[in-house]
Amino acid sequence: MPEQTPRPTAEADPAAPRPTLESVAERAGVSRATVSRVVNGGAGVREALREKVQRAVEELGYLPNLAARTLVTRRNHAVAVVVAEPGSRLFSDPFFAQHLRGIGRELSAADNQMVLMMVEDQHDYERVGRYLAGGHVDGALLFSLHQPDPLPQMARKVGLPFVVGGRPGWPGAESDRQLVYVDSDNRGGARLAVGHLRSLGRGAIATITGPLDQTSALDRLDGYRDVLPDGDPALVAEGDFTPDGGGRAMAELLARRPDLDAVFAASDAMASGALRVLREAGRRVPEDVAVVGFDDVESIADWTEPPLTTVRQDIEEMGRLMARLLLRRLDGTGPASVPATGLRAGGPTSVITPTRLVRRASA
Repeated sequence: MPEQTPRPTAEADPAAPRPTLESVAERAGVSRATVSRVVNGGAGVREALREKVQRAVEELGYLPNLAARTLVTRRNHAVAVVVAEPGSRLFSDPFFAQHLRGIGRELSAADNQMVLMMVEDQHDYERVGRYLAGGHVDGALLFSLHQPDPLPQMARKVGLPFVVGGRPGWPGAESDRQLVYVDSDNRGGARLAVGHLRSLGRGAIATITGPLDQTSALDRLDGYRDVLPDGDPALVAEGDFTPDGGGRAMAELLARRPDLDAVFAASDAMASGALRVLREAGRRVPEDVAVVGFDDVESIADWTEPPLTTVRQDIEEMGRLMARLLLRRLDGTGPASVPATGLRAGGPTSVITPTRLVRRASA
């Protein structure tokens, strides 16, 4: 029996013209319309035909024309991720790396591109607004918002579906049934942290808050006050969720209340700065001052000296949930049904993830 000559593929001849829908249809022995439905994820194609088309696509090395695909599906398969922080913060804080990793993995699994945008200053809002209005993306994920922030209203004005990272704090947000957000139990986590410090017998428990124009910082401060309703205001100092901000706040607290014996820092990054200042001041941790953080950021909590007791929130999973909720909204299946969270269709549109205390050597 004579040897069969293998069919040529796009890889076999780099100079060959780019494969088209027609060439895929001819190879698979189906109509062009069938190939289009398979390539664009359409329904109504028998499994046997779908397999023939996919085999032909692989053999020919066919790549869909994205512009044509957009015309057919009316989707760009791209999502804007807008972070209301400057690049210097975004790329230095491991919290954002974990959050973006979750978003990116979920979008990639659904064959969507992530378009990352940052807000360096007030002038960037006009640029971001033009992009969101330009039809380049199907939806937006907005997080690390500072109040008041125009991003949600900008997205809503141009009819762009969006999901917010963090509890919205603007007027009317709580009664807005169309608003979808993902957050962690910030207030409950703070109560765990401060309650733990009290259980250790600490009597002068300070807190370093995040920036108080963000709801996560406000909620964590409220959790601190839930446990210490009559606490001394001198034991509260505002930080900015950065190590330097945590260090400055720690120095301020030591100057005001040198007798403090515990600190709840509202982020691991601020806790790392606080630990540095305590060490420079000759305070032993935890013997003189016990320290608890918040986040359980993998590159901080295990590497501080001593290792940091902290409140864990699943940062990567929160990013995944944000992307999943938006994709379900874009698919028209509604934002409520998220199997990984245990929510049922028709349940709450927003998700609050649990927090838990992780005990290490610092408290």
